[in-house]
Amino acid sequence: MRCDAASSWLCGRHVTVATAMPNAGTSFFFLCRPAVSCCTNTPNPLKRRYSSSSHAPDVVRRWIQSDHPLASQDRFTVASYNILGDRNAFRHGDLYGNVPSMYLKWDRRKRVICDELAAWNSDIVCLQEVDKYLELADILAKLGYAGSYKRRTGDTVDGCATFWKSHNFRLLEEESIEFKGYGLRDNVAQLSVFEMHKDKSRKLVIGNIHVLYRPSRGEVKLGQIRFLISRAQILSEKWGNAPVVLCGDFNSTPQSAIYKFLSTSELNIMSYDRTELSGQRSCHPAQVLGVKQRISSPLSLIDGLLKHNWTDEEVRVATGNSGSHSVVHSLKLNSAYATVQGSTATRGSSGEPLATSYHSKFLGTVDYLWYSDGLVPTGVMDTVPLDTLQRIGSLPCKKVGSDHLALVSEFAFTPGTKEGNNTTASTI
Repeated sequence: MRCDAASSWLCGRHVTVATAMPNAGTSFFFLCRPAVSCCTNTPNPLKRRYSSSSHAPDVVRRWIQSDHPLASQDRFTVASYNILGDRNAFRHGDLYGNVPSMYLKWDRRKRVICDELAAWNSDIVCLQEVDKYLELADILAKLGYAGSYKRRTGDTVDGCATFWKSHNFRLLEEESIEFKGYGLRDNVAQLSVFEMHKDKSRKLVIGNIHVLYRPSRGEVKLGQIRFLISRAQILSEKWGNAPVVLCGDFNSTPQSAIYKFLSTSELNIMSYDRTELSGQRSCHPAQVLGVKQRISSPLSLIDGLLKHNWTDEEVRVATGNSGSHSVVHSLKLNSAYATVQGSTATRGSSGEPLATSYHSKFLGTVDYLWYSDGLVPTGVMDTVPLDTLQRIGSLPCKKVGSDHLALVSEFAFTPGTKEGNNTTASTI
């Protein structure tokens, strides 16, 4: 493993670098054109210290590579990025009091986000909180990407979008998930099956999800993730046990019960407080940076005593069966960032980034790239040290177009993956 120093704010594969909206609950497919060049009421101790962007600390991200004995030469890169929907940025202005207004304007953020994506030049890009899909698709088409989109149901206007380099991958099948149809709120997810053009035996399942934000609804979060994994496994088996990468904003921290479910494949929900399953409540910036401690109110103490009092409906939502208190999956997922070791300045005890999202009420990690057997991560774009984020004051900023940091990883197929794909896919 080595860390290559970046000569600019991004250390990636550089390529130089558009508002109609599909109806809610519908999918939208976009074909690419040939690639061309284009260019709280609590006092906030983290208030921006810089009156001008010229004084803000630089944002540098370094590519960390990791040699793996099982890595083949068939490799691809995946990026996952919650880009902060334009509508959400202005509906929740209280979260961005430390952000200069110019950095919140969509026209500027769009350029910054597309510059980031062009710099990484990832083979597959999964975006969340997309409410200007056609604008982004038009720009990304010029970089060689095809894309598909799934808007959330209900009165929200954002959704998930998946893009892929059409000269590297061919889309074989896609599935859009509307969680509302399963009693799991208005969030959506996408599943896509790809094959590599240069070797059609190399197939891959990509999942893209934006899990419900609301911290107290842990049963819904767990239900959404459980359902996505089950559908991904079905598609994997259909296409010859194709390996899986699950991308997205999971709205759960590395210390949470939901993270434990993803990483260990099982969870007994009765051991946990339903309202604390995601771990988000311990991530106020002042708490994370040691400025203040969380104070338990009498009501929260009572809440803790009642944590085992799950209703049958809450159990059903979480596990899929009101008679079962356990939820299990068999994908054997690992996190790319937890696998590829990084600096203590950017990583926590779990190996995950210390922060992938930062605004005035949250500083922590909720975004992940999960992968199954058949793949190994051979590199990741490291995140940003906490002290740099603290000096910035909040995201978005001059060189980051969202309140999240994108995650980028290179994956390699492992020996045996190809044979498995050949055998089973030929019988379908």
